[in-house]
Amino acid sequence: MAPAPGQGNDSGTGSAADSDADADETSGPASGPGSASGSGSGGVAGSSAAAGTGSGPEADADSEPVAGSGDDADPDPKRKPAPDADPEPGSDAKARGGSGSDTESAPDSDAKPEPRADAKAASGRAGDDHGGDGDDGEPPVDQPTAVFKAPRLGGPAVDQPTTMLKLGDAAAASKKAEKAQKAEESGEAEKAGPAGPGDDAERTSKFVALRNPDDPANRKPPRAPETPGTPQGAAPPAGAPKASQPPRTGVTAARSHVGPDRTTQQPLPPKPPLDLLAELTNTPPPPETPLRTTVRRVKIWTPLVVLLLIVFGVVQAMRPLPATSLDLTAQDSFTFDGGKPEIPWPSSGQAALDVQGIGTFGSSGDQKPVPIASVAKVMTAYVILRDHPLKSGAEGPKIKIDQAAEDQSQAGQESTVNVFEGDSISQREALESILIASANNVARLLARWDAGSEKAFVEKMNAAAKDLGMTNTTYTDPSGLNNTTVSTAVDQVKLAKEAMKQPAFREVAAMMSYDDYKGVNHSNWNHLVGHNDVVGIKTGTTTSALGNLVFAAKKEVGGETRTIVGAVVRQPAGGADNTILGAALDSSDKLIRAAQDTLKSSTILKKGTVVGYVDDGLGGRTPVVATKDVKAVGWAGLTVKLTFTADEVPHTAQAGTKVGTLTVGDGGTSGAVKVPVALRDDLVEPGLSDKLTRLG
Repeated sequence: MAPAPGQGNDSGTGSAADSDADADETSGPASGPGSASGSGSGGVAGSSAAAGTGSGPEADADSEPVAGSGDDADPDPKRKPAPDADPEPGSDAKARGGSGSDTESAPDSDAKPEPRADAKAASGRAGDDHGGDGDDGEPPVDQPTAVFKAPRLGGPAVDQPTTMLKLGDAAAASKKAEKAQKAEESGEAEKAGPAGPGDDAERTSKFVALRNPDDPANRKPPRAPETPGTPQGAAPPAGAPKASQPPRTGVTAARSHVGPDRTTQQPLPPKPPLDLLAELTNTPPPPETPLRTTVRRVKIWTPLVVLLLIVFGVVQAMRPLPATSLDLTAQDSFTFDGGKPEIPWPSSGQAALDVQGIGTFGSSGDQKPVPIASVAKVMTAYVILRDHPLKSGAEGPKIKIDQAAEDQSQAGQESTVNVFEGDSISQREALESILIASANNVARLLARWDAGSEKAFVEKMNAAAKDLGMTNTTYTDPSGLNNTTVSTAVDQVKLAKEAMKQPAFREVAAMMSYDDYKGVNHSNWNHLVGHNDVVGIKTGTTTSALGNLVFAAKKEVGGETRTIVGAVVRQPAGGADNTILGAALDSSDKLIRAAQDTLKSSTILKKGTVVGYVDDGLGGRTPVVATKDVKAVGWAGLTVKLTFTADEVPHTAQAGTKVGTLTVGDGGTSGAVKVPVALRDDLVEPGLSDKLTRLG
């Protein structure tokens, strides 16, 4: 059944009679109002014939519709295209199609357009543009962008930017799917030719902007595909369903992306200061050069460095000054010229000889602990004076005599003095009794008076021995009568030098005799006292301990008085009277005379000699000089030490200010040479440069 006049379909036919006439006039020009209308491709008949969907009676009557890609192109190379034909490639024509199904150019770029021979057919196609119903009479829908609504294929979804859609490839894939559907319905799928190179869905294409949808020429609804079995030029049945549109396919090439994504909400990074300054002053920034970079850095960092230097200088200047110190630069020792002197050491027993404050001559014999008899009373007197000191010439407190002291007065076989219970004696008289008369009963009385019992006092004696470094000494009684009280000559010299520092002890030990509170005179058992400058100290004799003596003598050398201290223990009978006491006295006298003869004085440093410097802690050094000649007393071969004892040294002081003491000898309070030292120049505070450059 022929369609009604004015209606159009996808084939664009007008009537059957016109179709026959048009077949004979293939070279005639297109005429009628329908020649300028169609699928939006400029009315190119050759393209429509090649597409496979728009061909029909306009083509040669003997030709058959073939699903190809450009096989129906006009073989005549001299034929000219229509005046309004668009000679763009097939991919561009596809992009320009309003619905993608009206007129599809073949992928073969060799197909040439030819003018349409059937003016009536063109006129019928023009009627199709103006609202022909087509298949079911529904009004056409204006969908210029319907190509973006195609459903996806059954394959995996691919994220494709819309700006890179390959419209041409999608249209080709749609055409290929439509042909395949027709072939299945008609049972002629095997006649379909192989896909052309333009049907490859993966082929990339050039992006072409969509046409303006507001252009009237582009406002054309899509054409419905022909159903199988419908003759060409005939409308499909009224109840026939619409052919489904195949989905568009295509893969969009990935677009390279450099740098972070930015939106209008993200600010741009700040510009360099020179660029901002150039925008403000409308002056382009100068080109970067190493010199300009260096100058700019100098301008930026110089103020900061200067500020830091100022802060650093203020802090350094306000910091407290370090403490000053006194350093000795003079020699720290001095050795007397000559060889070592010959000392007449006893042939038996033990002996030791020192000069207080200077040094020692040495010792003789095997220094092993031996009984020392009444020499132990030196420790008894030392502990009493240490705990109950007496001033020079003072008598001290009264000590009440108990019954035990009276009973022991008549003990016999030991040295005692007669005392009676209820009487009292002074502390000084008690010391005279034990050091001169060697009274054992009074020594025990002093122990009970001081510590409450003899045992407690003995513990104090041993503690004192330990403090003095008497490592080979043990006391078991205050008098020394017991043979278990033992010591050595070297240990007894240590004790004697310490005891001689007490003024009351020196005074009592130097006495040749004393009178007790009853008026009885008691002579000193040490017969050397009072002769040859001997000033003490204590004898001790028993049949088991033999002869023992601790002695002290004076010697003035170089204007200074020196004290010679020595001891002999366990001396057998000898001497002028061939007794153990005589042997001890004789051996001690020989040692005293030898020491007195060998002592001599020597000047070590002259007055005004620089002996050291005061260091202010920042590099400043002020010289320190001796205020008088520094002399040392010793003997040939002796080496004495020189030491500094600094006073509190201020940061500023005038020249001549005493800042310390130079000591020559072993540092003892008796006999060591001590010379004050003073500043030679003014002591000034460190300068500003020293304060700023100090570290630590």
